[in-house]
Amino acid sequence: MNLAYIPSPSISSFNLGPLTIRFYALAILVGICVAVYTTSLRWKRVGGTFDQILDVTIVAVPTGIIGARLYHVITTPELYFGPSGNFGDIFRIWNGGLGIWGAVTVGALAVWGWCRYKKYPIALLLDAVAPGLLIAQGIGRLGNWFNQELYGSPTTLPWGLRLNDNASAIGASEACYDGSSCPSGVLYHPTFLYEMIWNFIGAALLIVLGKIIIKRFKAGTIFVLYVMWYTAGRAWIEMLRIDRAHEILGLRVNVWVSLLVFMLAVVAFVLVQRMSESTAELSDHLTHVSALEAQVTEGTMTSHQLRVVLNEEESQERETVKKQRSQAKHAQKEQQESEKALYEEAKRLVTKARREQTVNAESDGAVDTDEKDDKTSNE
Repeated sequence: MNLAYIPSPSISSFNLGPLTIRFYALAILVGICVAVYTTSLRWKRVGGTFDQILDVTIVAVPTGIIGARLYHVITTPELYFGPSGNFGDIFRIWNGGLGIWGAVTVGALAVWGWCRYKKYPIALLLDAVAPGLLIAQGIGRLGNWFNQELYGSPTTLPWGLRLNDNASAIGASEACYDGSSCPSGVLYHPTFLYEMIWNFIGAALLIVLGKIIIKRFKAGTIFVLYVMWYTAGRAWIEMLRIDRAHEILGLRVNVWVSLLVFMLAVVAFVLVQRMSESTAELSDHLTHVSALEAQVTEGTMTSHQLRVVLNEEESQERETVKKQRSQAKHAQKEQQESEKALYEEAKRLVTKARREQTVNAESDGAVDTDEKDDKTSNE
């Protein structure tokens, strides 16, 4: 008998008149609000404004939810297609089934397009949002607790999760392993809690070490480290879970995805250091864009004029970069030619010295021979 354990909620939703409020949705909404607040604070420190983050949120949240749902549908198609599937369940996202990989991928692509249009430095935005994403993901895991889903294998640890058989949560009938019902009368690893704690620790590290990272590395590094931290934790946490999932070579699909994304993040870390700019440089650009947008708000500039100015500045910057690269390439070519000329000259001098040494050696040999002949004649 286990005297210490984590209980499961007896409900996963409540009603306000005809409206059903689900704790899963509330957890996601609270997570989004905290992420927006955290991101806005960090964004304003590098020259941005809250309105910019609000616009980005309006773009990122719907696309992120769509991406998250698409990932879940793609990785578990049997739930929605075929003889045993229900196509209508695709749209019932309140029942769970949102994949973070799809949310980050599709949401990031949408935000990238928006930043390209508004001329915001995407690397700065990704660094600003990284800690908030981890916090939001951690808070969102509370929704899994209310749903009684995504728990791990049986355990005797004092923080094991005890399921509530009388609950109305969708996880009460969770399918484990090969589709059979989960064992009864035991405690389970609270993997949602493990991930929540892991995410909170990662967010704290990124915030505390943020200044050091910004000084030593290029913009975009913090987001790459977020990806590496999350995937490292998700890999081992995923291996504890027992909810039904597709496997490849004995490992759950999400474990393989975590490992793959982690390796891609390592490559991205190297590329960011080579190709990205410093946070200070991008911060200057963002401050300039924010100042121009303020003029639009004040009425001293129209939105069309803002677009014209930003496009012209971008074209000029591209020309400047192109010119600098051309000059650098030309200088590198001249240096290579100069080094080649020095090498050829050194090679010529060495060859000449060797020839002179050979001639001198032959001359000395001839003198020695003559001396020997003279000595022989005298004798």
